[in-house]
Amino acid sequence: MIATFSSLDELKQAKKAIEQLKHTYPDLFDKVVHVTGLTRALQLKYQYMGCLIMEEDSADCLPNIPYSSVLRLYKKEVQTLKNDEHIDALKQLFISFKETGYAKISLLALGRTPESLVGASSIK
Repeated sequence: MIATFSSLDELKQAKKAIEQLKHTYPDLFDKVVHVTGLTRALQLKYQYMGCLIMEEDSADCLPNIPYSSVLRLYKKEVQTLKNDEHIDALKQLFISFKETGYAKISLLALGRTPESLVGASSIK
């Protein structure tokens, strides 16, 4: 029971940090929402998106897309996000909430509430 409260608290802190990012760097936030929405539309894993942004090994979450042109387009959009002059603010948010995970951070950025994500550990 206590773990649930602490994870809800962590999700609320992450949501607050995302709102701060949105307020402080609105252009960066718009790019984050764009890439996150594209990730969802292409049915890719948010973990894959996070790994690309953070330049981590993405071998565990490589997408199964039959068309390499779609993946090239996706990576180009992620690169546009990474080229933002304030990208370090997003990377710091990801680092600060590493335990929360890229998927839940992504869903919070898309407008989900912290309460709706408690216990939803199957999201990737």
